[in-house]
Amino acid sequence: MSPRPAPPHHHVRPADRPAIVLAEATGWVLAAALLLALPFLVILAGDPPRGGALTRNLAYALGFGGLALAGLQFALTGRLKPLLRPFGADIVPVFHRFLSWAALAFMLGHFGMLYVWHQDDLGSLSPLQAQPHMTAGRVGLAAFVVLIVSSEFRKRLGLDYLWWRRLHVALALIGFGAAVWHVLGAGYFTAEDGTRGLWLAVTLAWLGLILYTRLIRPWWQSRNPWRVIEIRDEGDGIRLLRLRPEGRPLRDWRPGQFAWLAIGNSPYSLREHPFTIATAPDKGHEISFAIKALGDDSRRLSEARVGSTAWIDGPYGVFTIDREADAPGFVMIAGGVGITPIIANLHALQERRDPRPVHLLYANADWDGAAFRDELARIARDIDLRVTHVLETAPDPRPEGQHIAEGRIDADLIQRVLPPDSRDWPHMMCGPAPMLAALRKALRGRGVPAHRIHSEIFEMV
Repeated sequence: MSPRPAPPHHHVRPADRPAIVLAEATGWVLAAALLLALPFLVILAGDPPRGGALTRNLAYALGFGGLALAGLQFALTGRLKPLLRPFGADIVPVFHRFLSWAALAFMLGHFGMLYVWHQDDLGSLSPLQAQPHMTAGRVGLAAFVVLIVSSEFRKRLGLDYLWWRRLHVALALIGFGAAVWHVLGAGYFTAEDGTRGLWLAVTLAWLGLILYTRLIRPWWQSRNPWRVIEIRDEGDGIRLLRLRPEGRPLRDWRPGQFAWLAIGNSPYSLREHPFTIATAPDKGHEISFAIKALGDDSRRLSEARVGSTAWIDGPYGVFTIDREADAPGFVMIAGGVGITPIIANLHALQERRDPRPVHLLYANADWDGAAFRDELARIARDIDLRVTHVLETAPDPRPEGQHIAEGRIDADLIQRVLPPDSRDWPHMMCGPAPMLAALRKALRGRGVPAHRIHSEIFEMV
């Protein structure tokens, strides 16, 4: 007699419980607020000039605020697991993007106000005549402008992903270093020994974070290589790479999470990209990645060969059934290769013989483009899984035993296919951003609570 399956609560870790997640998220928000306020606390701790013009003080406040926001970016992009855990992989990059624009706006406001009302503070704009720390400030501002513009319009500018990443890191380091030099050199609000010491301490803390991200973590990866042991085609241009650890395997790994993957290069090279782990941790230490060549870097990775050395940094993400122990069932929606994290979660349900019902809506252009369709059929024999393939062009004749709907996933199809009691189930979606935005609106219109809609945007570069 086979052992009874473990209940869903057995797979939930204390850190995934809603109260703890909320407490962690609140703590990080408060910590971020403190980091943003820290430059101003440093100012108040010193002996700032008295009686200055309001416009001058406001201009310098904008400069300090811009530098604080710039420093915060290193934490948001540093892949700090405690920071990512309560928010998820999608939210933190959004914070990074908008706070980067805010930092640039503060810096431009700092320069603009001084240029309009206090040109004496700026001195000469010529780098041949200006003091070095003033030129450093302008170099820092220019670096941040180029960094944000090149990131926002990378695809329109035709920048290769690898070279853009290298440019991004270089500009961030140059811009931040030049800005710190400018602040300390100008001495406005930082001339006192104690205040200057606090600024140096803050700067060293930011540098420590940079060293961890760019040196210490890659060094740890270099001690734990992986080996590509199998490559197979899954249809629709998707190649599945199976890897075996030759050092320490992944730890604290949950179904639906992702990892950063680099193949055939040093982990220091920046030639890495995030991919969802297509297998569930219940299947052992080997992991698989489903890669579709949709961009420069994903094309390079999809051309890997058996025997290649790989480097893994992970796991990350919260797109997992392990956060839903109390759910009576699941609605899962995937578009194209966005099926990958769905497959990982379904494998976990299969291995655990989880009795809860799952309704999967899987959108593709046609039947031949539906990757993993045979795998889905096998999983459906072991668990209560109903798969509805939503195709723009339905096959003729239609395959026997398959539920196929023609068109796109919209409000009408959702209403027709999903049972009424599924409104309060977790809705796990993965696909292109426009698709997810439309689905979120349709689900909210159906009465699905916002906290029951979980998404992971799939965009390959």
